Amino acid sequence: MKKFLKNYKSTLILLGSIIIGTIVGLVFKEKAKVLAPFGDLFLNLLLVIIVPLIFLTITTSIGKMKQPKRIGKILVTILLVFIFTSLVSVAVGIVSTKAFKLVDVKDTEAIKEVLKNTTEVTDEKVNFLERTVETITVSDFSNLLTRDNMIALIIFSILFGISINISKGKGDKLLDVLESANEVVQSFIKVIMYYAPIGLGCYFAALVGTFGGEIAVGYGKTFIIYTLVAILYYFAIYSLYAFMAGGKKGFINYWKNVLPVTLTSLATCSSAASIPVNTACAKNIGVPEDVADTTIPLGTSFHKDGSIIGSVFKIMFLVYLFNADVSTIKVLGVALLATLLVTAVPIGGGTISEMLIITMLGFPVAALPILTIIATIIDPPATMLNVVGDTASSMMVARITDGKKWLKEKKLI
Repeated sequence: MKKFLKNYKSTLILLGSIIIGTIVGLVFKEKAKVLAPFGDLFLNLLLVIIVPLIFLTITTSIGKMKQPKRIGKILVTILLVFIFTSLVSVAVGIVSTKAFKLVDVKDTEAIKEVLKNTTEVTDEKVNFLERTVETITVSDFSNLLTRDNMIALIIFSILFGISINISKGKGDKLLDVLESANEVVQSFIKVIMYYAPIGLGCYFAALVGTFGGEIAVGYGKTFIIYTLVAILYYFAIYSLYAFMAGGKKGFINYWKNVLPVTLTSLATCSSAASIPVNTACAKNIGVPEDVADTTIPLGTSFHKDGSIIGSVFKIMFLVYLFNADVSTIKVLGVALLATLLVTAVPIGGGTISEMLIITMLGFPVAALPILTIIATIIDPPATMLNVVGDTASSMMVARITDGKKWLKEKKLI
């Protein structure tokens, strides 16, 4: 229990502040709007750090990345498996959120006014190629220093990190400076998060005070539906993956060994912290050592079933909240991009992902705390799917790479 409370301390505090904010909003109703400036303060602190956070985290992550010593066939197989399972995750998320309306707010115009943002939810039809160029590039460096061009900033950061990586050591001093700056930014975020319980509590009190229980009910529905989807996905989809990879014995062996990593992911709420246990579980299942040692670490950074489903839930929550018209294809593309493009970012990736969703779909920037709350309440089941998904994927990689050979060697057939 002590370990559980330690690992979930910050999450429990945030959830507590949200509950208190909800009660204050329900009790005092529109009078709770007096707390809105305290929520705006938290929002502004988050927004002001977005640009340096994106640039420094992505640039330093790629700049210090070493070329993995792995066989090309394994890497290609891992990529294909990750793409396949990610598409399945998006499909499950879309079906789930289409079947159940996450939130139902009647006065969407009032929502926009409360969020105090001039950005409108639009469905403007622009030439696809022109829109793509405008989205991924800017005509002047100074334009990168704004959250309005976040995708261009991400691409610039990736290219800058690659440039450092291929500079043959001449960029090491610059990388050291950027890593030092990145540490300061991460510390700044920690300072902001000390204020998060107050900021989110006040923000939510003002929101609930204006719209009553509609928003609160929406969060409750989102948590319940996501948890049920996660449980069904955990048992049904991963059982299917295990059976596809190893047949009946592979399926049995999978469920004999997957419980430790499941409990570890729930207890730590960290994909990275689960790597040692996850790798051991994969090897106990029978996955070859080189496949397990490659798939699990890469999966921790680039493969997150739970986060992808979560991205769909975040998108659809805003779609329902603002009564926006967003196509299924756009939801699929943005969910994949918002998750896969930033999952390698060790800290702050969630915030970048949420900003990407807002930017790509044209929602008000001030809706960021709404997505932050969703990310908070679904974090435990999402982490479980992120971690266990790598275990199942490692079995599929082994089957595609080695065929039935690995099953015979591990005496699974």
